[in-house]
Amino acid sequence: MDFCELVTKRYSVRAYKPDPVPDRALANVLEAARLAPTAANRQPFRLIVIHTKGREAELNRIYSSEWFVQAPLVIGVVSVPAQGWTRWDGKNYSEVDAAIVMDHVILAAADQGLGTCWIGAFKMEAAREILGLPGDVEPIAFTPLGYPADQPSEKKRKPLEELVRYERW
Repeated sequence: MDFCELVTKRYSVRAYKPDPVPDRALANVLEAARLAPTAANRQPFRLIVIHTKGREAELNRIYSSEWFVQAPLVIGVVSVPAQGWTRWDGKNYSEVDAAIVMDHVILAAADQGLGTCWIGAFKMEAAREILGLPGDVEPIAFTPLGYPADQPSEKKRKPLEELVRYERW
């Protein structure tokens, strides 16, 4: 599928089939994440692939929606700020890099026919505890990864005229 078709068809999936994700499809998604651009190519992120079977109650402490654990996998993207590039004014780009990585994950998943839903509204302390994260590692986002069991609704987006400026604000 071409890129414009991919971004048009990709949607936030909130119902998943229990069917396993083929190893090759997962490998393709993870490789797309590995190839994501990061500031100064520092790659200050890690991916945590979590199998949901038997861990539903535990994982629902991170994010409580039932559909979060319907998919066979959940992927967490974490940043390692100490490994990130820092701009001259002190802005550390590790969170931006992790967000780019998650975008690659969700687009690569859609290209494989898999569904995702970017989760940022998770419980930080539960994520830290359940994933055994050291203090210098920050969870950034999660997504279920599996085959959709729902259908996309109409995408509602603002018109370009409202979102784009040329030359100045």
